Amino acid sequence: MGTITALMPKMKTKSAAKKRFSKTGSGKIKRGAKGRRHILTKRTRKSKRQLRGSRLVHKADEDSIALLIPYA
Repeated sequence: MGTITALMPKMKTKSAAKKRFSKTGSGKIKRGAKGRRHILTKRTRKSKRQLRGSRLVHKADEDSIALLIPYA
């Protein structure tokens, strides 16, 4: 009998988190901007334009989100 070398069980990535967050090349966590889904008629063109692109997750929240996406 051989020795078991694999580390089991594997960690699971949270499906909700992998759809919302990704890591940058430097290891920080990116997220999308909030407030871009519906009821956009009351917003100005400038405010909608500024919601494009991605944001970085706050440093205080990085550790808890990193646990949800271990392989990202």
